[in-house]
Amino acid sequence: MILTVTLNTALDVTHHVPKLIPHASHRVTTVTERAGGKGLNVARVLAALGHEVTATGFAGGRTGAVVRELLAESPRVTDALVPCAGPTRRTLAVVDRASGDTTQFNEPGPQIGSAEWTAFLGRYEALLTGAAAVALCGSLPPGVPVGAYATLVRSARAAGVPVLLDTSGEALRRGVAARPEVIKPNAAELAELTGSREPLQATRDARRRGAHAVVTSLGPGGLLAATAQGTWQAAPPRALTGNPTGAGDSAVAGLLSALTEGLDWPERLTRAVALSAATVHAPAAGEFDPRTYEQVRGSVTLTAR
Repeated sequence: MILTVTLNTALDVTHHVPKLIPHASHRVTTVTERAGGKGLNVARVLAALGHEVTATGFAGGRTGAVVRELLAESPRVTDALVPCAGPTRRTLAVVDRASGDTTQFNEPGPQIGSAEWTAFLGRYEALLTGAAAVALCGSLPPGVPVGAYATLVRSARAAGVPVLLDTSGEALRRGVAARPEVIKPNAAELAELTGSREPLQATRDARRRGAHAVVTSLGPGGLLAATAQGTWQAAPPRALTGNPTGAGDSAVAGLLSALTEGLDWPERLTRAVALSAATVHAPAAGEFDPRTYEQVRGSVTLTAR
């Protein structure tokens, strides 16, 4: 079983419009709703790859109830979300069909009390006993300690469970110091962590801060990875147009699934890049287009750096 943690779950709503025009009214052509937050997106992609997944984090209020109903529709995903008093947040993505661009609006999330955080820690410790790997993903809701991910990384390491951390800001800085197996920032998050905007230098700098491996998302340029076995850039054969929301989460799922299957780093990166590209052709985050995945997987360019 692979464990995913989404402390700030969401109800993800995606609107498709012919063209997004500021200050104008729009007719929405397509609406989708998904159980969201980065870790739940990762969970659905892992399940589509054939892995058994347990998803934990917080869910509360009417929005949280809808999230749990939608999550129940995902085969191979077990709901282990912890109830909270505050309502789960919503996110709104508006996809401009004319340009292919996506505009995202993210609510902050519910206030988490100390008793709720303690209850979550107990659930997390119990779930680690059956986990092959764990993904810690996304932002922290209000009330959760800023060092929360560092605490969760240390617990996973004590249990002998490899952990992938995908977050940003101070939560990432503290989490890296706890020595996770992998971190997966994007270029902007990496620059904030290290102070360097040169991706290769910044990726290596981040690894020296404590992570065993650092995999940086370069958008259309693919992934740049610094590991104990070597440093590589993996790139898709071409830039794909579509909705990029959730592409990074699919990359996390690719890295984590390949890790649990014992694949080496070049194969992990190839899978992650192909899944990320295939998500751009999917209707919503947490999904990928199987045909695009197979096409891209055979054409990923891997370069030693």
